Amino acid sequence: MIPLSILDLSPVSAGSTAAQALRNSLDLARLADGLGFTRYWVAEHHNLPAIASSAPDIMIGQIAAVTRNMRIGSGGVMLPNHAPLMVAERFKVLEALFPGRIDLGLGRAPGTDPATSYALRRRQGISEEDDFLDRFNELMLLETRGFPAGHPFHNVRAMPSDVPLPPIYLLGSSDYSAQLAGHIGAAFSFAHHFANFDAAEAMRLYRHNFKPSPSHDKPYAILATHVVCAATDREAERLATTVDLNFVRRAKGEFQPLASPEDAASYDYAPIDRARIAQNRTRLSVGSPQTVKAKLMPLIESTKADELMVTTMLFDHAARKRSYELLTKAFA
Repeated sequence: MIPLSILDLSPVSAGSTAAQALRNSLDLARLADGLGFTRYWVAEHHNLPAIASSAPDIMIGQIAAVTRNMRIGSGGVMLPNHAPLMVAERFKVLEALFPGRIDLGLGRAPGTDPATSYALRRRQGISEEDDFLDRFNELMLLETRGFPAGHPFHNVRAMPSDVPLPPIYLLGSSDYSAQLAGHIGAAFSFAHHFANFDAAEAMRLYRHNFKPSPSHDKPYAILATHVVCAATDREAERLATTVDLNFVRRAKGEFQPLASPEDAASYDYAPIDRARIAQNRTRLSVGSPQTVKAKLMPLIESTKADELMVTTMLFDHAARKRSYELLTKAFA
């Protein structure tokens, strides 16, 4: 059966705190490690009250320290926000501490609004151009010590120099990201949970354009999707109203902590809100284990995904844990 993994954004619930959300991530990671999940990735987002995950490298170290079996990684490090040397050194340190268990997932977007993006990068010499590929090439040249003699970085070593970079994954939600992942020889994680582009076509483009690299000698495609699983369809639908309201609010530029199902039920939805919920539900698998599996299998088959990575954004931490437990039983 297809390997299962987790993408965790450390969701903040109304009435709780971001600090508790981070502790919840450690708790969920311990559970996932025991359940047999393949990998556990944490995201990078900034200035979003509903998401506590702003420093994936720190959380990766904390999660790796309390788990034993899963690979732990970034889903992802937003490369436009960081100097490539800093990314290389931090992930080499992680690889040195937890050899063979770290993944370096890279994103092309800043993961935040323009003002916050500027605050993150204002000392780096900001360009209006998409400089992801330049930063990625710099990261690779630092790793291979490929800068020619006379280049200012020729003698720069990413330390610890005797530790390799972890395997590289490119995150994306578009045809461009899929083709780029193939061209640079990275594994690819497609963000079906928010993408408007067709997942099966993205995976096809990725495999068609793949070129072997030191990181990966053959294509490897991860399908990231949103799942809400509960003992019954009815209970899963109740829990998923939190996701519905969160999507509606985000569409209006309202980035609030996750609402309870009770608050979501009492929200005054306009017709446009209902339409947006219906649109998002096409990317969301909700139901009992049997229902969720029935929804996911056609998607897995059409994309030929090598791995399924699941994110679950629920108000109640216990319900989120239970959703992952039931998911493993469905695919056991």
